[in-house]
Amino acid sequence: MSDLVLGLLVLGAVLFGGVLVYNRLQVRSAERAAERVFGSGSGHADTLLEEPPARREPTLKGHSFPDPKVDYVIELKLVRAVAPGAIHGQWTPIQQRFGRRALLAQSEESSWHAGLQLVSRAGVVSDAELIEFRSQVETLGAKLGASVAAPEMRAALEAARELDRACADGDIQVALHVVGQGIEAPAGEQPFQVVRREDGVTLVMDVALTAQLGASYEAMARAGRDLAAAHGARLVDDRGNALDERALAAIGAQLDAVRQALAARGIETGSPLAARLFS
Repeated sequence: MSDLVLGLLVLGAVLFGGVLVYNRLQVRSAERAAERVFGSGSGHADTLLEEPPARREPTLKGHSFPDPKVDYVIELKLVRAVAPGAIHGQWTPIQQRFGRRALLAQSEESSWHAGLQLVSRAGVVSDAELIEFRSQVETLGAKLGASVAAPEMRAALEAARELDRACADGDIQVALHVVGQGIEAPAGEQPFQVVRREDGVTLVMDVALTAQLGASYEAMARAGRDLAAAHGARLVDDRGNALDERALAAIGAQLDAVRQALAARGIETGSPLAARLFS
């Protein structure tokens, strides 16, 4: 066997081994993320649903300004006056291509910011998409006679992947089941959803999309306790384990840890920014 063939075989083995190690690290990373949220050795961990809500495109109300925490933001500096209507007209093809992920906002009379949302429940945008967006915005700048200032793409994508991992840890639901007969949903508007089941109701809360998370969870736990007491029913987790005050408090502590982790990245649960990331 020639030295060249032998070298190629060795290189192939090393690359194959590297793929196995990488895949194992990815699995372990997912396991660690689950353990951080659900805990280990807890009989009440499964009250945080394992399946995240169905992914949907974000729905934004009104005008939003691109946010560097979640968007790739390109600044356009006009050197001559251009009517805003003309700028929006030139922006339309980009908006049609990227949908609600693409934002355009005017910060000053001669300064505009074009942004592409890098992270959503669908994951991180691809390198190709970001390159295409930047190219189209640069073309727009040339048409408007504007200077263009854009961040370094590799660093922006690395930051987006890190944010995506953090969001995955916070993308959870918490559910409390009230099992019994003749149970009616709580009256009035609530910070949680009520889903009927054959043997009762389930109270469900989307953690990242819930404002005032602590108070909202307390309201849900209180509603669950009251319903159970009023109907002689049981308040249980997904496995049918009874939820007492201690278990409910432990869940609340886990949710507060999730809230703090998101807040450390400038994402308040229930905020417009959270709605963009988790809707």
